[in-house]
Amino acid sequence: MPSAQSELAADAAGKRWVRPSTPDDGPAIVALMRSVGLEPHGGPEHLRWKYWQARADWPGSRSFVLTDGRALLAHVAVVPGAFWCGGMRERVIHMIDWAARRDAAGAGVQLARHVSRMSDFVLATGGSPDTLNVLPLMGYARCGSISGYVRTLSPLGILSRPIPSRSKLVPRMARSLLWSLAAPKGDTAGWRVRQIGLDEIEQLCRRLRTQIPGKAVFERSPALLRHALSCPMVPTEVHVLENAGRIGGHFVLSYAPGQARAADMSAVSEEPADWRAVIYAAVNQARRKGGLAELIVWSSDPSLSRILEDCGFHARLSLPLYLQAAARRPIPRDIMRVQMLDSDAFYLYFGDNELWA
Repeated sequence: MPSAQSELAADAAGKRWVRPSTPDDGPAIVALMRSVGLEPHGGPEHLRWKYWQARADWPGSRSFVLTDGRALLAHVAVVPGAFWCGGMRERVIHMIDWAARRDAAGAGVQLARHVSRMSDFVLATGGSPDTLNVLPLMGYARCGSISGYVRTLSPLGILSRPIPSRSKLVPRMARSLLWSLAAPKGDTAGWRVRQIGLDEIEQLCRRLRTQIPGKAVFERSPALLRHALSCPMVPTEVHVLENAGRIGGHFVLSYAPGQARAADMSAVSEEPADWRAVIYAAVNQARRKGGLAELIVWSSDPSLSRILEDCGFHARLSLPLYLQAAARRPIPRDIMRVQMLDSDAFYLYFGDNELWA
């Protein structure tokens, strides 16, 4: 992987260049994002965790700026990762917090193209209408979609969040109650579910499957999970399912106000029964947490989507999934198994009523 610190670029006139950002850039980065309508987690500890906290899988800053020496013209940060496809390990980044000054023509695209050269692939999930229009022009190819699913934990939990419209409150509570009553109870008989700490992350990562025929499976590295567990925006936990000392799966839960998020989950086999055990274990753990209205999860795999629906989850949103490849690399045809942990979705929240049910 190229060193982020060594990746500098200037245009032909030498008036713009790309550099890794530093904590001193924090206020200017937040101001830039707010100027284009984005509302980032802008606290110093939040920015440090996202951009500059050390990670073993990415040396140096994960945030980059395009500047003319007087002001920041554009900014983008990356979530680093890797996926396994066809027996090959491919590096991938997901760009987040991408913003550019409206009066700096081409700045955002110039910065994004520069940063994309630091990896084999770049992943894009959803985005504004302007972003979705520009992605194909930058060489991104549509490679599937992500469905967002929700399962009600407590219909009354809706009352714990700001209510945007009282006229919609009763219908929403009625729908949540019906979904809750209709959802299968499920169980995890035969499985022991327990939360693990940092000292067991390495062992878990060694046990997880990385290669599944027909699927592009995103790698779960100790660096990724340790970084997620240290997130200052939302509490985050890792749980495993065990049977006679054998790990049968895992799930990662993060907790936003009123909402649990299954940021990541896996089963050691592709048997639906094993996946249902993992999903029900996540539901039971989120319910035990108390005070939560719902559990949400992403799925970009049709087989997993069917299992989620069997387990009482309901589709509430759909996001297009795009992939950009480095020169001479083909776009994988396998199903991309993308989860919330592969982006910033597991920790983003804005303080309003963001419940899905």
